Amino acid sequence: MRVSAIEVVMFKRFLRHESGSTAIEYALIAGLLVLAIVASATELGRVVGDSYTDTATKMSEANNR
Repeated sequence: MRVSAIEVVMFKRFLRHESGSTAIEYALIAGLLVLAIVASATELGRVVGDSYTDTATKMSEANNR
């Protein structure tokens, strides 16, 4: 089986074409950023919720004295 010059040129062009891999890299970076933001927001929500609960408990205890 012989490979024509056109096929060689097209194959070389295909190997140089990087827009697909660049898009995948950007998608992975975006996914990691979203994961970090969700994890941070979840933890922040937990901390703020604990703070409000602690404050409500202290206020309730102060009113019962």
